[in-house]
Amino acid sequence: MRIGLLTEGGYPYATGESRLWCDRLVRGLAQHEFDLFALSRSAEQEAQGWVRLPDQVGRVRTAPLWTADEETLGLHAPRSPFSRLLTGGDARTYARRERRRFVTHFTALAASVRTAAGTERGEADPGTAPAAAGTRAGADLRAADEQFTQGLYGLAELAWEHGGLPAALRSETAVRILEDACRAPGTGRTVQTATVADLLAFTAELDRVLRPLSLDWYDEDGLGAVDLCHATSGGAAALPGLLAKRFFGVPLLVTEHSVQVRAHYLASGGAPVSAPVRALLANFHGRLATEVYRQAALITPGNTHARRWQERCGADPAKVRTVYPGMEAARFAALGEREDDGGPDTLVWVGRIEPAKDLVALLHAFAEVRRAEPDARLRIIGAPAPGPAGAAYLAHCRALAAELFPDEAAGTHTDGGSPVSFEDIGGAEVPGLAQAYAAGGVVVLSSVVEGFPISLVEAMFCGRATVSTDVGAVVEVIGGTGLVVPPRNPRALADACLALLRDPERRARLGAAARARALELFTVEQNLAAFRGIYLELIARAPVRGGPLPETGDGPRPFATPPEVHVLGLRPAPEPEPSPGDRTPSWAGAPGMGESDA
Repeated sequence: MRIGLLTEGGYPYATGESRLWCDRLVRGLAQHEFDLFALSRSAEQEAQGWVRLPDQVGRVRTAPLWTADEETLGLHAPRSPFSRLLTGGDARTYARRERRRFVTHFTALAASVRTAAGTERGEADPGTAPAAAGTRAGADLRAADEQFTQGLYGLAELAWEHGGLPAALRSETAVRILEDACRAPGTGRTVQTATVADLLAFTAELDRVLRPLSLDWYDEDGLGAVDLCHATSGGAAALPGLLAKRFFGVPLLVTEHSVQVRAHYLASGGAPVSAPVRALLANFHGRLATEVYRQAALITPGNTHARRWQERCGADPAKVRTVYPGMEAARFAALGEREDDGGPDTLVWVGRIEPAKDLVALLHAFAEVRRAEPDARLRIIGAPAPGPAGAAYLAHCRALAAELFPDEAAGTHTDGGSPVSFEDIGGAEVPGLAQAYAAGGVVVLSSVVEGFPISLVEAMFCGRATVSTDVGAVVEVIGGTGLVVPPRNPRALADACLALLRDPERRARLGAAARARALELFTVEQNLAAFRGIYLELIARAPVRGGPLPETGDGPRPFATPPEVHVLGLRPAPEPEPSPGDRTPSWAGAPGMGESDA
């Protein structure tokens, strides 16, 4: 079958472990053909180029979620006429009839995102009877959902028929509509305080997220030609899948290893935004997530933690199926099969150095460990997060280590005088990830925020005993094969580390159990087997698109869209119907933005 793989800021640009699963999926399911529809997040990301694509990728179409005025560091990617259309650089304006349609649809969209989050979740207003409040909240929620879908798909059809949404989303008309919605009765108190600057900031972000509506992907040679859309995340990546289903009836599969709505709530990078902008963005992303989950034929979270978020946002539990991300176990096999205990008195932390990892708590915990076990050591192995904030946090941690161990300056090598070392992977002592986990007897994770803990799974592949904080999917991943303590509790973290440092037999038992669990649940092979079955299941129950196939006398076909549909001349051309799916946009014949043959 032909799969339309929808990505945002990931494959084919990124090579990090959290996104490599796309490449493994494509290479592992060689019986299928993949068309890649990729959204990039920055000029810098595009300048880094693509990973090497396998032969299974038949065609690649790309589009940016950024514009030239957002470029940084002097990086300038080539701009096509279509990118100028997105920014309104040389876009024609709408005629009167199209302007009226835009006003109608954007008014509905604005009205749907003005409601405060507490009311959306059905929480009772103070002083209101619970039953009455719940009934009213449910009615308001349904009305807002209807307004959102009316506005979203109305804007999509307008963009399809008239060459995109030129500069309409950033126009004065859009700001005035949004202002009227924020001042309307029943709007949340936070949103009502929005200033013109807040509205401009929100419409700028809305323009970015809704840019997929204006792409030239929606024709019979693009998303109309695929059998199944597989969105590798929610949010903007899933928008093309929503439109492919609406215009062509293509089923949608959504995979999220970290829920986009949760990531939006936790985001702290970038320019600070005001409370009204945060509220409007939270409402919009919540509405979008609800619509994505409603329209998806199946939703595959990467862990139960993500699944709970999805169901909280309206996902039908009957359509949700947990599929753990597949990771390469082979590179850790040699270490995992050995019986050595690494450094029996050494704790190892491996990962990206940033505030969410709470190395401050880890250092305070290790000070307690050091007082009880004077020979204990701590090796912090990893690089700081990109940007000045990451470098500043690493410097803060180094200074704290020097302060906690005043008699021994914080060193950079394990053979120095300091019990704490900060090291990079790729050096002489730690040439690779396997050697990082081999450097100690206990692997520690001290995070306060975590999605799917990749470093924890890698430690399990290595057969290492672990001590972790109870965040994200940690408990689900560990499954009783390691010690788990509350986050932000250095005393509890220290006690758990001491318990394993003092008991080598327990370390060995937990390490062996952890490796067995990781090999059962978190390998590439189990991930491929799951998606192989899911693809067949979804295409088997999808409605047949196009005209009927001639009878072959071979009995019933097992799939609704069998391979024969791709043979030229076999399927008769369908009769034209007056529906949105049969209309051809004015710009359908133009070359796709960033389109190339892989």
